[in-house]
Order: sequence, then structure tokens, then C-alpha cells
Amino acid sequence: MPLAKLTATELLGQLAAGQVTSAEVTRAFLRRIEQVDGQVHAFLKVDPEAALAQAEAIDARRAAGKPVGRLAGLPVAVKDLLCTRGEPTTCASRALEHFRPPYDATVIARLKAADAVLLGRTNMDEFAMGGSNENSAFGPTSNPWDLSRIPGGSSGGSAACVAARMAPLAVGSDTGGSIRSPAGLCGITGMKPTYGRVSRYGLVAFASSLDQIGPLAQTVEDAALLLEVLAGHDPLDSTSVDRPVPPYTQTVAKPLDGLRIGLVREHFGPGLDPEVDSAVREAVAIYTSLGATVKDVSLPHSKYAVATYYIIAPCEASGNLARYDGVHYGHRTKQPADASETDSALVQMYRHSRAEGFGPEVKRRIMLGTYALSAGYYDAYYLKALKVRRLIREDFDRAFESVDLIAGPVAPTPAFPLGEKVDDPLAMYLFDLYTISTNLAGIAGISIPCGFSSTGLPIGLQLQAPTFEEERLLRGAHMYQTATDWHQREPELEIAS
Repeated sequence: MPLAKLTATELLGQLAAGQVTSAEVTRAFLRRIEQVDGQVHAFLKVDPEAALAQAEAIDARRAAGKPVGRLAGLPVAVKDLLCTRGEPTTCASRALEHFRPPYDATVIARLKAADAVLLGRTNMDEFAMGGSNENSAFGPTSNPWDLSRIPGGSSGGSAACVAARMAPLAVGSDTGGSIRSPAGLCGITGMKPTYGRVSRYGLVAFASSLDQIGPLAQTVEDAALLLEVLAGHDPLDSTSVDRPVPPYTQTVAKPLDGLRIGLVREHFGPGLDPEVDSAVREAVAIYTSLGATVKDVSLPHSKYAVATYYIIAPCEASGNLARYDGVHYGHRTKQPADASETDSALVQMYRHSRAEGFGPEVKRRIMLGTYALSAGYYDAYYLKALKVRRLIREDFDRAFESVDLIAGPVAPTPAFPLGEKVDDPLAMYLFDLYTISTNLAGIAGISIPCGFSSTGLPIGLQLQAPTFEEERLLRGAHMYQTATDWHQREPELEIAS
């Protein structure tokens, strides 16, 4: 079987056994990128020479009998919002097009310490604001299963590159579904860990109380492998939680005896595509056949999740993006000040720099957040949203008193056509209906493939677990993958000569 078709776990086994070198594996994926990424546009930057240099250095150390890291020689793609020293970190925005960080994000440092080969930087919605990957300043990414459709967002490039077998592993971030949604729409596995499980130091922030970094992979086993490297306390991140990281790869294959699964009754109603409904219910039936018990649970405040999220997230974005003023960070306009304008030259420079640097969706969210935080509206919008957020978390706490995992859809429909919702922000926001509450509650969630639509598009199953129960979540998801083969299917793409 071609190397690019193998899972990360299989490749790691072959590398450790000396059956293949890291240079050979890296060349295989670079060749695959060259063959298909012209159609998919999953990557914003690939540096073949640097990747091969990393691979050859790891091979030399291995050949000399020196210790190597947990991911030694395994290529990993990285979403382009994780600071990497000296490398462009653009967040898919003109505002940061020429930004080169002077330091590594903790996640990047951990990948380097594990001897991963950093393959390239993946495309995304600008500043992670979007659910379709159409908001990138450098053009959209396409879904490998149907190039006319979205891959999901904002980690669309990371999901698409794994689905198209251009990388065995990828790192993404999830603020309201940005790992799970593209994983579900592209037919791969994607996990949002508990808030605080993975360090956010060096992650270019969108909404600081919601953002979380996590793995995208072909299989749950591979996701467990990457999470094991990424997770852990970091004193550089004040929200990082100091608790041990379980050996996920050692326990992932152990079935969960007496597993109790909850189905949220509010998630199966108007707006849910019948094929998605059927695929999710069939997936739950598989769990029943494996010995799990299923019961209905209620999350009564979930109907307020979208409204709550689109107050809290834009408010935090408004503050986080204030630093991109053309002086401290980001694009600086070349447009001279207009003496006829009433604003000072400095204010004009700020205004023009931000107008030129930010795309429409980023501007929309900054304005929403600034308005909601303004005098006279803070209590009516932001403070009320924080109170509802607490109620959403309490709903999950009550549900998890009687079930171990919660199952449901990832998205209301399979991937929709590129351009279909780009001029309808409300429809785009509603597409995150089932994933947003996970971030508001700070709990863990995972998307695994559970079927295909009649038009051949992947459908994802979402599982949710209580805080810091990633081990349970991974074991539960792996149970399903041992009984099905949806995760083994891959899209057919034309190979460029």
C-alpha cells in the first residue's frame, strides 16, 4: 500500500521497525500534496526542503542509535494560527500576511520535541472566524469528496489535507466547532479537548474563553496519539490546567463496559437533514449492538447556544483583534492621510490599516462585539450571555449524571456548495448549531465518520464527554470504529501529472 494511504499509527510502526525512513515517508506526502493540492487548496505554505531536512536529521539520529521523540519522523500539518518562530503565521488574513513570530507556540514546541516533521501550514477561515473556510484571504479550500463544496471551517485546510491523504495528522483549533465540523464534513476524526487540556500559548486568539487546540486524523487511534503529545500543563498559559495526561494510546482500544449514551431530544427536530438523522441513529444502534444502553436526555438551554455564542465570541474577538492597528502588529496602510478628513492622521492610519487588513466576516464580528460591549448594552447583551452560558453548562452537568457520553449530529446537513451561504451570515451561524454548546460548556467533543449521504458526502457523529474525560471519549469513539469501516474510506481525486 502507498505510504500516503497508511494511518499515522501504521507509519509510526514501520518507522520504528526500520521498514521505512522518515525521508521516504515525507517524500510520499510531499508528492501527494503536489499531485492533489492544486485542486483542494488545503495548504497555504509547504516548504519541501525544510521538511526533508527535518526528516533526514531524524533518520540520522535513529541510525546512530540516539533517542528519538514520540512522533519521530511522522509528518504533521499545522493550522496557520499557531506561532512558529521565523515562519509566516498569517491566520489566513492580509492583516498578518507578513508576520513572522519570534517564538514557537507551546504546541509547536511539543511537536518539535516529539520529532514530528512539520509539513506545512494549512488554510483556514480568517482569524478562525467562519464555518466554511470561504473567509480565507487567500482563497477557499474545497472538500476532497466534492470539490464544489465546502470542507467546513475554520480548520478546513487541516481536515481536507488529512481526508485527501496529504498528511497523516493535522493540528486545528476549535472555538465553536472548528475542528469537529470540518472533520465531520470531510469524513475524518477530529477532537476538541476540554478547555485547558492543551496550551493556548502562541495560538493567535479569536475568543480566548472558547478557543482550544486539538487533533485531526484518519482514526481515533491516531487522534489519541497526537493528543498525547499536545496535551499537558503549560505555565505560559494561565488557563492551562495542571493535571496528568492519561496514556491515551494505551487505553484507547479498551471497550467501555456498561456504556451509557444519551441522545439529546432537542437535536432531532426541524432543520436536521433526514439522511443525517438516519445515519446518526444507525450509529447509535451500533453502540446498542456493542452492549451500550441509550436514553433520551435534555439540554433545554441549547436553543440559546447560537445567540449566546454570537455575543460572547465577537465580544472577545473585538478585544483580541484591537492590537492589529498597523503600529504594534499587522498590516499598515500605505494610503496617506487626507487633510480634508476630520480625523487625525493617526486615526486615519488606524482606520485604513484595519479596513484593508480585515475581511468582511472579521469586520462583522468586531463590530458585533464592540457594539455589545458598548456603554448601555454590556448588561443587556454580554452579561446576559454569560449567565445563559452557565445554564448551558449546568444542562450538561445534569445530563452526565445519568449518561457517560452524549451522541448526536455534528452538522445539520452534509457539506453545502461553495458560495451558497456566503452572503447569509445567519444561515452560516446556524450551521454550527450542534457544536457551539461544547465550547460554551468547556467540555470535550469528537467527530467521527458514521455514513454518507445519497450524493456521496460524509456524515459525522458527534460524541461529547464531561470535562477532562478525553480518555472515555476516545475509547467510546474507538469502539464504534472497530465495528464500522466509514473511517477507512477515502475520496477519489484526479492525480496531477
